Amino acid sequence: MFSDVGPMELVTLAVLAVLLFGPDRLPEIIQNVTGFLRKVRELSESAKDEIRSELGPEFKDFEFEDLHPRTFVRKHVLHGDGEGLGDGFGLDEIRGALDPRAELTQVAEAVREAADEMPREDAAPGGAATYVDLRKP
Repeated sequence: MFSDVGPMELVTLAVLAVLLFGPDRLPEIIQNVTGFLRKVRELSESAKDEIRSELGPEFKDFEFEDLHPRTFVRKHVLHGDGEGLGDGFGLDEIRGALDPRAELTQVAEAVREAADEMPREDAAPGGAATYVDLRKP
């Protein structure tokens, strides 16, 4: 809930609370705030339970966090049927079509085969390599 609040902010809030309410009333204020937060959580949970019961038994595993757009896309679009990325929408095929590695491997193999089949012009009849000076016209 407060994941982006750092230690310096917490110290600042604690000092500010002591200055505003005083050390005598601070425990009472903290108890009131925690009680209020408990009541809000209970109200929220009861509202969620009521919505689940009104939706019916097919939605008993429904999570409200799934309604967040990022979670919804991650769960329903990217994972498809839950068997890996993109299974439900053919995303694996699209990724495979856009991946140049397979074509590059085929081209590299063709070049290797062509180089192996080519007769070596710089080889001497006895198998020793000869020096060819390309700087001369």
